[in-house]
Amino acid sequence: MSTFRFQALKEASSRKPVAVEELEKKSLIFGSNVFNDKAMRQFLTSEAYQAVKNAVQHGTKIDRRLADYIALGMKEWALSKGVTHYTHWFQPLTGTTAEKHDAFFETSFDGSDPVEKFGGSQLVQQEPDASSFPNGGIRNTFEARGYTAWDPTSPAFIFGTTLCIPTVFISYTGEALDYKTPLLRALHAIDQAATDVARYFDKNVKKVTPTLGWEQEYFLVDSALAASRPDILATGRTLLGHTSAKGQQLEDHYFGSIPTRVLNYMRDLENECMLLGIPVKTRHNEVAPNQFELAPIFEETNLAVDHNSLLMDVMQKVAERHYFKVLFHEKPFKGVNGSGKHNNWSLATDTGVNLLSPSKTPMSNLQFLTFFINTIKAVYNNEELVRASIASASNDHRLGANEAPPAIISVFIGQQLTKVLEELEGVSKGKLSPEEKTDLKLNVVGKLPDVFLDNTDRNRTSPFAFTGNKFEFRAVGSSANCANSMTILNTIVAKQLKDFKIEVDNLIENKDMKKDDAIFNVLREYIKQFKKILFEGDGYSEAWEQEAAKRGLSNHKTTPKALKAKVSKATLALFEEMGVMNHVEMEARYEIELEEYVKKIQIEGRVLGDIARNHVIPTAIRYQNTLIENVKGLKEIFGKEFETIGREQIGLIKEISEHIAAINAKVEEMTEERKNANELLEVEKQAEAYCEKVKPYFDVIRYHSDKLELLVDNEIWTLTKYRELLFTK
Repeated sequence: MSTFRFQALKEASSRKPVAVEELEKKSLIFGSNVFNDKAMRQFLTSEAYQAVKNAVQHGTKIDRRLADYIALGMKEWALSKGVTHYTHWFQPLTGTTAEKHDAFFETSFDGSDPVEKFGGSQLVQQEPDASSFPNGGIRNTFEARGYTAWDPTSPAFIFGTTLCIPTVFISYTGEALDYKTPLLRALHAIDQAATDVARYFDKNVKKVTPTLGWEQEYFLVDSALAASRPDILATGRTLLGHTSAKGQQLEDHYFGSIPTRVLNYMRDLENECMLLGIPVKTRHNEVAPNQFELAPIFEETNLAVDHNSLLMDVMQKVAERHYFKVLFHEKPFKGVNGSGKHNNWSLATDTGVNLLSPSKTPMSNLQFLTFFINTIKAVYNNEELVRASIASASNDHRLGANEAPPAIISVFIGQQLTKVLEELEGVSKGKLSPEEKTDLKLNVVGKLPDVFLDNTDRNRTSPFAFTGNKFEFRAVGSSANCANSMTILNTIVAKQLKDFKIEVDNLIENKDMKKDDAIFNVLREYIKQFKKILFEGDGYSEAWEQEAAKRGLSNHKTTPKALKAKVSKATLALFEEMGVMNHVEMEARYEIELEEYVKKIQIEGRVLGDIARNHVIPTAIRYQNTLIENVKGLKEIFGKEFETIGREQIGLIKEISEHIAAINAKVEEMTEERKNANELLEVEKQAEAYCEKVKPYFDVIRYHSDKLELLVDNEIWTLTKYRELLFTK
């Protein structure tokens, strides 16, 4: 196996950058493989075109007759670009995307008259054989009827020779089996709630759209080196491996010159993204060696989520052309930074206003403060649920460790905005005098644009930070589907805005208050309530953990504990009230996420045991035998003096034996604990057992293995080392 390692190193070191064909200007090719507005105008009748636009803008149902015309136009467009197949592209609860390809090609009953056929029924709905997808008990395996239904708000696109139609995935009884369905419901809920509140300030607002700009972090490893590591292939991370002498200490990789092979990969990826209408804009080296990031321009949230899921597929496919493997795992390497997927979230009106952007007038800034404060209040009321939204076995490595961000959910807003909130907190209870109102609007609210000079985003340890004109949810993991966290965030903010409007209207109608007085009074009370979640300091420190506990903030470092918030009575009632998910869908997701946690830890445990016993121990024994032969030779030559002369070799033999014994014993114990966990019938208890009884063995086994890596001859060590994985460009 050591031969395999060195062959992989030789192959990786001899790679030449793959040539990338230069396409036309990005502005010319952008979206050319998307059935976008331009394509629809060309290939659809005016009636069919308007039906799609109405569905996107107003949620109007598309008549089945018009669906046939739309399908015909979509097919003709696709055929003109060399497409041969179509698929309903959806996002089941596996965390990846799914597709089943069908050819346009059909024949008559007797095999004659071949044609390319695609009608409205194939466009609008399909029934894939989807019995093996996670369902959390919503349907039995023998009831394979899961339905995919067209989502016209996310345009169809072409990848390769396949027309991909974004769809939702639901059960026969209508429950959501995917990420997209609840997200669409949450976006509808926040549209209604935010529009009602925005109309306090502008009666012309008819729609509010949540926007999302994700930042995707990832590692690139040469494909040959990745193939030489069984743990990377099976789990997406290294379960063993001593840290490299040089890691990220010098911070020389961050924003540094992008390696040529990587740059060509990025250029190739950007070409594909442009064709698919994914508006990627930024690329750079991240902190850790061989870690990188790309980020797009903001988009409507549903489309942004689809684009991120599509991007992760495209990244892997393009990587194959460049002999790379992309690692999306949140912590693929010990001792260097892991990867996140920062979700930058805001709200935009159909009148062109960002509701989370300070403006130049007091009225606009009162609007900004209203949405700003309500968002913080929503996070405060639901901080455990927010933590649950980003919980996973892989993300626990970031959130529970000394790495951005911590498992404690807090909100960072910067000193200037903190002072603004402190002044608002001092607003008189009840009606404001004309002098108070003038002073407040001119000296506090009206001054926001002047004092708000890039004073936010100064704390990189915050999981939820205000960054100028948006909130940045930094705790989302790099491998996650954005829909999970975005569904929860939009739902809790929608609920908060709904409650806010009820409170304000009550003061206006029953307390005879002016609108501004009522808004100020409600916001004042909110500030008093949520101050506990505001934090400006070091989120890594032990002092913050102690302080957070005093404030009553949760600190769930593991997924089994964090996920409980998803099925609390309050959460179930919240999602039911907002029409996002019923208790069956919520409980199913809870069970699915626990099952996923169990399976991931189970797989890691099996892989770790296999590598420890079949790679590490045999290699250590082989080296130990070499040392034993050396000591025997010393004894033959030097007689009684051999113990003095061979003291170091004898010490190494003993040390290696101790590590081998420890590894073998701990693998045995871990296997027994895994068997015990597997016998538990309740998935909740099973997850807790894997978390508390099985997973702790990982670090112990790794410790002894990594010690052996430092002792054993490099020439016979079988596992590709960190210095090779992280610094082979």
